[in-house]
Amino acid sequence: MSALAPASTRSARLGLRATQEQELVLRRAAEVAHKSLTDFILDSACLAAEQTLLDQRLFMVSGAQYQSFVDLLDQPAQANEGLRNLFARQAPWETP
Repeated sequence: MSALAPASTRSARLGLRATQEQELVLRRAAEVAHKSLTDFILDSACLAAEQTLLDQRLFMVSGAQYQSFVDLLDQPAQANEGLRNLFARQAPWETP
């Protein structure tokens, strides 16, 4: 799912302050990309946001680290009292 939405469905308002130099660079880049300043800033910000979120889910490891991880996954499950207690509790959003 992309965070980018057509202009007709936009309802949230964002405000920001920039230096004159930053504004000039953004306006030039928007022109080169054949986009409005708003579209350029939103597209760029959403791409950066999506990348930041992906960085939280994707991590790089060496071959040895990966093999150690796979070896742990291949081991038989062990009893874990902490997990058993956790799953026995009602979720906070289900509590009246």
